[in-house]
Amino acid sequence: MKNTSASIDRPPAVAGKFYSADPERLQKDLSDYFSSTKRLKSENVRAVMSPHAGYVFSGKIAASAFNQLAENAEYERIFVIGSSHHHSFGKAAVYCDGDFTMPYGTEKVDVEFGKKLTKEFPDLFTSNPEVHKQEHSIEVQLPFLHFKLKKDYTIVPIIIGTSDPSVCKKIATVLKPYLNADNLFVISTDFSHYPKYADAVKSDAATKDAIISNDPNTLMAMLAGNAAKHIPNLVTSLCGWTSVLTLMYMTAENDSIEYQPIEYCNSGDAEHYGERNRVVGYWSMAVCENQNHKKEFMLANAEKSKLLQIARKTIENKLNNQKKETIMPDELTSTLKTNCGAFVTIHKNGRLRGCIGRLTGNLPLYKMVEEMAVSAAFHDPRFEPLQKNELPDIEIEISALSPLKKISNISEIELGKHGVLIQEGYHSGVFLPQVATDTSWTKEEFLGHCARDKAGLSWDGWKNANLFIFTATVFSEGEHKSI
Repeated sequence: MKNTSASIDRPPAVAGKFYSADPERLQKDLSDYFSSTKRLKSENVRAVMSPHAGYVFSGKIAASAFNQLAENAEYERIFVIGSSHHHSFGKAAVYCDGDFTMPYGTEKVDVEFGKKLTKEFPDLFTSNPEVHKQEHSIEVQLPFLHFKLKKDYTIVPIIIGTSDPSVCKKIATVLKPYLNADNLFVISTDFSHYPKYADAVKSDAATKDAIISNDPNTLMAMLAGNAAKHIPNLVTSLCGWTSVLTLMYMTAENDSIEYQPIEYCNSGDAEHYGERNRVVGYWSMAVCENQNHKKEFMLANAEKSKLLQIARKTIENKLNNQKKETIMPDELTSTLKTNCGAFVTIHKNGRLRGCIGRLTGNLPLYKMVEEMAVSAAFHDPRFEPLQKNELPDIEIEISALSPLKKISNISEIELGKHGVLIQEGYHSGVFLPQVATDTSWTKEEFLGHCARDKAGLSWDGWKNANLFIFTATVFSEGEHKSI
């Protein structure tokens, strides 16, 4: 859209610092970055997540994000969102005073749309241009857009200035109607700041896992948990967390949305420039929409850790005759509130001390874990009830089972991945996924043994029975001591 004659264009703030101010050199640098990165088969891209560091450190990672876009893609507008590095204020700042001037030309701003946001939602959006004056998080994304896209487009530059998640959620509510095929969202963020190389790799992997869960609560729990570890020199796990959180509030609980991690490095990987004792991490991601895709049941590390904490605390409270703690559902992720089965296993000094579970469930997963933890500790008929003095010596393991899926063709069964439930009248039998791995059975043998040995049917009884498949996610306290 055309700007008025009174418009004030924003000049580049970090050209010559974060990227070359010379158009020809910048073009060559971008060409090199794009030629060295991979193109995934990302379809229906609704958003990309890209770092905003100096190009010598993160240029290739940024290019890998924008390389997921189709060159001939047409967008009504492109929302470029970053978190403020210089100003703290309780809302978001939209630049709607003019265009962005860059070394290679002008990036057109949808000024009228920006003014519409500030007029209709003054409690959430401001047009203060000072917020954008020295901010680099949006500016460094623009050369990649300009290089990749061949069709004309306009941008909506938005800087998040709040650190209140509830405000991010309100901003997301306003922007969510524009998360569709007509528009693109570019989220600007780096990951960990200033830990050692190995700590950054581990921290950034955990942050990535939290983001691809598509659950804002998982991300917030992970960030809080990471901070509590007091990793040496770690200032932040995700510098643009408010921008990422805003996007996740737009996409949460939408099963057609999938976050695809693309490429990772940190500043320690930069040839001639990187130091490994003090690094910054970078991930690129694409956010895609597929109406025919339903996400598989998955648990992020933070969710596994939470379930293990619930199991142990439930057992401790029972032993100490304390009331069961009230868990607030609003503080849990949608996955932890999904109705599904679970097994809780207790080992003492490496030996089985109790195991009880339920394949299917009419309870949310976190409640199922509570109940099965008590049953495994105190009601397994093979063992005496657990005693208080045994607590330091036990290790808890949880097997979280995905919701059952009824199948009509055994081609849907993947041996080693799927467990199976066979039901025929009052007869039923179950094999967990690992049975196929342990026995090396064929699919027909897997089903035949389950039908005959578990369900009490004939060898071929599964052919006329109801078949259900599920997956099992198995994790223990020993694996998650560092989470």
